[in-house]
Amino acid sequence: MKKLHKWLSLSAVSSLVFFLAACTSPAPEETDSATEDKLQVVTTFYPMYDFTKQIVQDSADVSILVPSGTDTHGFEPSAKDVAQIQEADVFIYNSEEMETWVPSILESIDTTDVVIVNASEGIELLEGSHSDEEGHDHDEEGHSHEVDPHIWLDPVLAQEEVSTIKEGLAEADPENEAVYTENAEAFQAELQQLNEEYAAAFENAENRTFVTQHAAFAYLAERYDLHQVAISGLSTDAEPSPSELTEMATFIKDQDVNYIYFGKTTSSAISETLANETNTQLAVLDPIEGITQADQEAGVDYLQAMRNNLEALKLSIY
Repeated sequence: MKKLHKWLSLSAVSSLVFFLAACTSPAPEETDSATEDKLQVVTTFYPMYDFTKQIVQDSADVSILVPSGTDTHGFEPSAKDVAQIQEADVFIYNSEEMETWVPSILESIDTTDVVIVNASEGIELLEGSHSDEEGHDHDEEGHSHEVDPHIWLDPVLAQEEVSTIKEGLAEADPENEAVYTENAEAFQAELQQLNEEYAAAFENAENRTFVTQHAAFAYLAERYDLHQVAISGLSTDAEPSPSELTEMATFIKDQDVNYIYFGKTTSSAISETLANETNTQLAVLDPIEGITQADQEAGVDYLQAMRNNLEALKLSIY
């Protein structure tokens, strides 16, 4: 769509030539090349990509910066990525607390013709301490969070993000606003169904505590009155100290914890160490920051990954 602006001047000059030629020549067949020039949308990581695709369907071209199966927390955009954002009509990210590199990128490019969408706008973020119930003060070098950015793991807040994304798309492409609105509402209905499935599953649960390596599930835990206990912090590169690991091992034994959860796109070494020490089983609880290519080819999307997480959590709760 942005391409249209770049050749309007040339088009104005050539229009006169075509007008004069039309006086003596048959009118050329109309083309729809302009309508084929779809909205160009760049998203940061998988949930933003999937939410956007659900809204636009075939009405826009959507790309993703973070490669499949990559740990989002360690991602740094390349010069090519920055150029891709510059050339986009719409750039969509979750939050400055998640994609900590976004502010500097936006300062370095001309965003005059790019609609910037912060999907978490208007959502109150939890403090980082809420995600680590053991209260560990982890030393996180590089990528760190003072607040918890994992909003998309709450199906209710995900609906709010979908609304914000839809508004940004409509601003950039008002001609398709009705399409975007209809698709967004249909997807929000699916997210609401997901919310109801989670609420029903945990309504009468006796045990409400689960142990996870990555402290990514505070929003989900708060929504359904669960208790997340995290081995390490909000950042996947955080490593607990030996004393913290000992503390956690004692907690697992005392509380008769049966499962320790780890994510698909991060190392499970810490979880494996604790599992071996405490004779505890391992299971996957996916932060859905990056669906692997194999899972995508198998039809796994955000909704399916969240349902997989629900089945995994039932192992600890029941």
